[in-house]
Amino acid sequence: MTHLKHLLLLAAIALGTFSATLSAQDFTKVDTLKFVNGLNFRLINYAFDRTLHSRIPATIRDSVRPTLWDRARCTSGKAIRFRTNSRAIAVRYNLWTNMHMMHMADTGIKGTDLYIYDEDERRWQFVNCNRPVRIDSPERPRKDSIQSKVYVDKLDGKMHEYMIYLPLYDGVEWLEIGVDSSAVITQPVLNSPRSGKKFVFYGTSILQGGCACRPGMVGTSIIQRDMDIECVNLGFSGEGKMDSVMARAMAAIPDVAAFILDPIPNCTKDMCDTLTYGFVNILRQARPDVPIIMVEGQMYSYAKYSDFYSKYLPEKNDEFHKNYLRLRADNPKNLYYVDCHNLFGPDNEGTVDGIHLTDIGFYFYAQKLMPYLRAILDGKKVPHQKEVNKPRK
Repeated sequence: MTHLKHLLLLAAIALGTFSATLSAQDFTKVDTLKFVNGLNFRLINYAFDRTLHSRIPATIRDSVRPTLWDRARCTSGKAIRFRTNSRAIAVRYNLWTNMHMMHMADTGIKGTDLYIYDEDERRWQFVNCNRPVRIDSPERPRKDSIQSKVYVDKLDGKMHEYMIYLPLYDGVEWLEIGVDSSAVITQPVLNSPRSGKKFVFYGTSILQGGCACRPGMVGTSIIQRDMDIECVNLGFSGEGKMDSVMARAMAAIPDVAAFILDPIPNCTKDMCDTLTYGFVNILRQARPDVPIIMVEGQMYSYAKYSDFYSKYLPEKNDEFHKNYLRLRADNPKNLYYVDCHNLFGPDNEGTVDGIHLTDIGFYFYAQKLMPYLRAILDGKKVPHQKEVNKPRK
């Protein structure tokens, strides 16, 4: 390196321009790619309308709190499946809010993850996550915060199967996938996740994905990949309050393998007492043949050190469990319970703030639930029910 180039490099570092170059992910120029509508391909992990605009049906918008409707606009859990022989794959999309939070990475809030199906390993492998950055696009004038990033540009040019997970805590108005101008991009051939039955998860900010570092690490998506089944994420930050309108909407979802209910973190002790029976019963009466798994609220990492939470969190779970026993007394068929033991791992390292999960917390959350879910899919005895079917003192 010449003396002049060395001085220019030092100046760039001092000004911060070189560090920005190092952090950029554009491996090739965006203008060498063609972009196609992501909705031309298979959308997975959705329950109602095949759109990017909401995770709940528009018909109930006037029946829910505005804050619940807003949370439903987040695309948590949704993903797009496609197949291409492109050497480069990119994405650009328009965010609904372009929000930011202090305790969650932007890559999780509003980034997107690219996965490739590894034919040798016969499983989905993470490739890259785009780092959300605003740019202008000549084809799509910026409405709010259009983003365009190239995930990778040195693929082998053969046809491969791909999956792009959408943002966890923001909404997407539209999304386009970029490939080489001469490449072919088609519907997926591999039936993964398997078409047909799906798990439907209902809950709170934790279920929605707070605070995974990227979209593919939310618990529902880990389960989707590991079990090769679609997983609908109906987690709503601050809004998983067992609203009866949500139970009725969920009851209309076709091809449900099981409902997994995890609402306690957003519910008071009184709500756990007064709302649980009615909420679950709506699902049971409408869909008596669909198994329901009731999941206890986790013990916050600081609960044992707090006079209030060390008592209040177990009390909420006790009210939830009391209603489980009442429902089971009505009819024990297709009703199961998961206690909170090790729900986010065997130690206190599974959360960001004592409540919301890190990636390792979501890994343990998925590991906790999957034995129950596998048993249901395989028609086998659901584990650990003998212990939870007893009244608590």
